[in-house]
Amino acid sequence: MANTKSAIKMIRVALRRRKRNLPIRSEIKTLVKEARTDIDAGRLTEAQGEVRKATSALDKAANKGTIHRNTAARRKSRLMKRLAKAEKSTAAS
Repeated sequence: MANTKSAIKMIRVALRRRKRNLPIRSEIKTLVKEARTDIDAGRLTEAQGEVRKATSALDKAANKGTIHRNTAARRKSRLMKRLAKAEKSTAAS
């Protein structure tokens, strides 16, 4: 348990921030998962739209400070790489 007034206040602040950030992080996870599912299933036209939505949500979360900007960039990069690989394999066959 916190001993000082400032530590007690920081606990309250952390809880408020967590409450604000949790639904945003959850939404990001959902959007990324939907995009991955579409890519893996071979539905590339739907996947492109889902990747666009996920990318937008990641950018917004990074701008708000919910997630770190490098984390957002890494996740976007991995999604785009996965989509490009799927498109390439579809075009080759």
